[in-house]
Amino acid sequence: MAYNEELANRLREATSTERGVTEKRMFGGLAFLINGHLAVSASGRGGLLLRVDPAKADALLREPQVHPFEMRGRELNGWLYVDTDKLDDAKFERLVNHGITYARSLPPK
Repeated sequence: MAYNEELANRLREATSTERGVTEKRMFGGLAFLINGHLAVSASGRGGLLLRVDPAKADALLREPQVHPFEMRGRELNGWLYVDTDKLDDAKFERLVNHGITYARSLPPK
């Protein structure tokens, strides 16, 4: 499955004012990296792949559209999958900002 172009455009717009943003095809999707660290991605599985501070992941997982991200049957700590079908703009921006904030907290690559 290819990533959703509309979602990629939303992410492009949401990250447009950030410094150090690059786009890269990764994991079958289109990733948005900040200083070399993945922040958010239009997932090739559909939806949004979000990298967050692992200490904040449990709180975010309580939200209805947020799920653990699994790769090869294993949940990855600090990585979340977000179903974007019914995601309003405010929640979208808030979740994307979690990814941006966490990526910014990491040392540049």
